[in-house]
Amino acid sequence: MLSAIEAVLYTAGEAGIALGDLATTLGISSAAARQQLDVYAAALAGGDRGLTLRWSDDRVYLVTKPALVDTVRRYFAGPPTQGLSQAALEVLAIIAYQQPITRVEIDDVRGVQSAGALTTLASRQLVKEAGRKDAPGRPILYATTPFFLDYFGLTSLSALPPIDSVSAPSDIDLFDQTTEPDWAQGENHDATTN
Repeated sequence: MLSAIEAVLYTAGEAGIALGDLATTLGISSAAARQQLDVYAAALAGGDRGLTLRWSDDRVYLVTKPALVDTVRRYFAGPPTQGLSQAALEVLAIIAYQQPITRVEIDDVRGVQSAGALTTLASRQLVKEAGRKDAPGRPILYATTPFFLDYFGLTSLSALPPIDSVSAPSDIDLFDQTTEPDWAQGENHDATTN
C-alpha cells in the first residue's frame, strides 16, 4: 500500500492530491488513507530519505525535506549541464503557441504529466508563472519569458512560424517496392557499372 501511495503522490506532483481522491484511487476509506499516510510519513521521517509529506487543508503533497532546500537550490542555480529533453521541448512548444496555459491543459495536449518538464523550463528561465486562471482551484498559468525569445533568436512571439507551416514527417511505406529511395538507386547504379 505504501508504494501505491508514493506512486500517486509522485505523479500528483506540485498539485498534490485531496485525501478523498487518494482514498478513492486506492479503493479504501478516507480514514484508512489518512492512517496509511501517517505510516508513510513515519517511514520517510525515520529513514535517510530526502522527502517528506506536507498537508494543506485536506491535500497532501510529497515535498523535499526542509533540511535539503539549500542542496536543491544549488542544483537549480547551477548551469544547465545538457540541452532540453524531448519532453521539455514539447512542453515549451505548447506554451509558446497556446500561452497563457495551465499545467493540466499542457498535460491534456501531451497525454502525459508535464510537471518535471515545467520545473526544468522554469529553472532555465524559459517559462514563468503568468498569473492564475479564473477556474476552480485557480491553477497557475504559464507563459514564455523574454529569455525564451533571446534563446531562440526571436524578436517577438509573432515571429514564431505558423503551426500549419511546420511539416510532419510523411508516412513512408517501408515495404513498398514500386519506388526506391535515392540512396538505393545510387548503390544499384554503382553495382551495374562494375
